[in-house]
Amino acid sequence: MLNPFFQQGSSGEQNLVQDLINEQLKIYGVEIYYLPRKYVTSKTIIKEVIESEFDNAFPIEAYVDSYDGYSGLGTLMSKFGIQELDDLTLTISKERFETYISPLIKNATDIKLSTRPKEGDLIYFPLGDRLFEIKYVEHEKPFYQLQKNYVYQLTCELFRYEDELINTTIEEIDDNTIDSGFIQTLTMVGAAVTATATAQIFNGGVRKIILSNRGSGYKSVPTVAISSAPSGGLTATGIATMISGIIDCEGLASDRIQGVEITNSGYGYTVAPSVSFIGGEGSGAEATTEIADGIVGIITITNGGSGYTGSPIVTISSPGIGTTATATAYINSSGSVTSIRITDTGVGYTSIPTVTIGSPIATGIGTFAVNEVVTGSISGTTAIVNSWNAVTNELKVSKISGSFTSGENIVGSESGASRKLRIVGEYNTTDPYAQNDVIEEEADLILDFSEVNPFGTP
Repeated sequence: MLNPFFQQGSSGEQNLVQDLINEQLKIYGVEIYYLPRKYVTSKTIIKEVIESEFDNAFPIEAYVDSYDGYSGLGTLMSKFGIQELDDLTLTISKERFETYISPLIKNATDIKLSTRPKEGDLIYFPLGDRLFEIKYVEHEKPFYQLQKNYVYQLTCELFRYEDELINTTIEEIDDNTIDSGFIQTLTMVGAAVTATATAQIFNGGVRKIILSNRGSGYKSVPTVAISSAPSGGLTATGIATMISGIIDCEGLASDRIQGVEITNSGYGYTVAPSVSFIGGEGSGAEATTEIADGIVGIITITNGGSGYTGSPIVTISSPGIGTTATATAYINSSGSVTSIRITDTGVGYTSIPTVTIGSPIATGIGTFAVNEVVTGSISGTTAIVNSWNAVTNELKVSKISGSFTSGENIVGSESGASRKLRIVGEYNTTDPYAQNDVIEEEADLILDFSEVNPFGTP
């Protein structure tokens, strides 16, 4: 027989139980964030979600039912990479959700259900700095104490990112998806800074390397070997430049040596040193050298600059009486000058010449913001910003519609940043453990979709 002093379900009793539960959650729980899913686009027939967005995060207290650590299958190694299959069970207050979170999202666009937590929404678990996806919501446990339910039990799995847009403006949440999913790396032109360099003059150095036979059959750049300088001197060094597509007498195209650029003329030579070409899988190349006094021996870069889209012109001051030296600059993928090679060391220098490197013409303004939309000025291609590195000038983007074009300006819709695109990287993810590419290549040997549809044209 029930206790006659209790009504077993009055609103006062139910409110007391709910208040006690709420207080226990605030004492023994942790503060999580609830991220409601916005269904931006979906297919009407099979209800497949095409685009999802998470732009709100609501803090709420929760009790961690997984007392002995994450449940689930844990960490697995498979052909598709390392898979984290952790589960998490949380309990939240039904009243707190209905009176705090529901009113804030019930009128939001693209929200499918606002009266209770729903499967597909995300939970940010701060203790592990991880995002979990709600897989099941249990609302009848405990089962109708005093004729009412007071909590939701959320069964969650570690979130598998699939190009959803997560932009809650809370950094510790948003950074969980930076560089996740299918991304493309765009190397932008950096700020325009002119490179600088200095020169040294040597006596008895190699002034020129004169090619007498280009050789043939080279598959890579051979090493240039210059005979050693006499005792007390410095041995010269150089780098071969190549030319491709030359047809030999048998009608075959091959790479040949175009010339040799000097990186260090050396000094102390009394007779012209010999030159040989080693490696590269080719043969037949021959060259001779010419030595002289008062030549530009080494050009050292003091500031590589930035913002170069092409090799700048290098100008070396004249010796007055003699021959002016010439050189070529080389830049890296970031748009900085990395080396200067001498094509003619000149002759007749009695004092150190001035080396002038042309200024970059690139301009760039602003800083790209995470999750903003960027647009190519020529191609019209759009994408979402994953991250921006102002040091390396790398812009990582996802959800790309179209193909970016080198040389166009990439413009941010919110930040107003505008920078010139230098290199378009691959559209892929990198996983050292995955064999996705291998599986795809093997599958293409069975059914090749690259040229035509093997099942016929619809």
